[in-house]
Amino acid sequence: MDPALRQIAERIRGAAAERTLLRIRGGGTKDFYGEPPRGEPLSTASWRGIVSYEPSELVVTVRSGTPLAELEAVLAEQGQCLPFEPPRFDDDGMRAERSSERATSGGIAARSASTVGGMVAAGLSGPARASVGAVRDYVLGAQLLNGRGELLSFGGQVMKNVAGYDVSRVLAGSLGVLGLITEVSLKVLPLPPAEATLVFECHQADALRLLNGWGGQPLPLNASRWTHEQGRGRLWLRLRGASAAVAAACARLGGERQDEAQARSDWEAARDLRLPWFEARQGRELWRLSVPQTAPVLALEEPPLIEWHGAQRWYVVASGQGERLRAAARSTGGHATLFMAADDAGPATRRFDAPSAPLRRIQEALMREFDPHAVFDRARLFPQA
Repeated sequence: MDPALRQIAERIRGAAAERTLLRIRGGGTKDFYGEPPRGEPLSTASWRGIVSYEPSELVVTVRSGTPLAELEAVLAEQGQCLPFEPPRFDDDGMRAERSSERATSGGIAARSASTVGGMVAAGLSGPARASVGAVRDYVLGAQLLNGRGELLSFGGQVMKNVAGYDVSRVLAGSLGVLGLITEVSLKVLPLPPAEATLVFECHQADALRLLNGWGGQPLPLNASRWTHEQGRGRLWLRLRGASAAVAAACARLGGERQDEAQARSDWEAARDLRLPWFEARQGRELWRLSVPQTAPVLALEEPPLIEWHGAQRWYVVASGQGERLRAAARSTGGHATLFMAADDAGPATRRFDAPSAPLRRIQEALMREFDPHAVFDRARLFPQA
């Protein structure tokens, strides 16, 4: 075992022996996500670097402490990318002026760069998620230091290595409750040869109808978003794919084609929640509702920002509105997450919906197996843990 990794493993074993709680931390850019972190920080900053990269095989293996921006720069040199567009929430992305203390209570940290390990542990995906898949769909394999300080390996570097219970993908969105991700192998894809963004003026119901209709057609849909600002509703549609397919879709769909450079900047802002719609939050709660793409307009008075062809709907509300939002999401078969708490958060509101009893039993069994001494901060996912 590498000396740097051995040192981390010894720290975990020591915490298990002393019953010390640890909080895994990469760049700290997602400390706001999930329940407020607890315990002594266990940093992955020293464990960084690309282990292997085979552009012709479309796979990269990278250590968890590697800055996400560093990985994406290497991929871009080869004309490749992480197609699920993981949000970064760091200096280059958010450009926020908030301290780490505010980050843990509802803001976004801006001091450090987001890391590959944090990307997987948070499991967040950007605007293209509905068309290309989520983080977990691109995780081929992973290495993990469990709560005993043991180094475990799962999966591999090609899809055919994935068989049985796919633990490597379970790590996506686990927020570190199963262990410290040390290394991850990711599938990457070539950058699309052509891209175009079209804008349509329409009401929310019309936007959902259009998206549902387009989804059943052979169109190179990649991302979408709808907002109602300054008295009008607007639907942005991003097309990606072969040049001929994008050109044909533009001619067929109509709409107002956007300047390519400006559109790219806007999608980057959407990826990192820097759009004016998000920046107008002014310390209120930001909720993310996950619903079926075909769900109708929800019976909520606040105008949402809609992404993922209708499946992801953001709402900004005052504190104490969580149950109303959760009820609206449940009415469609979806769920709601308190993504960012209000700056003046009052009584604690559970960040994630409570899992069903069968799912909770599976989650608890996994945590007991990987971390029997409860070294890692399970309360990031389960506040009663």
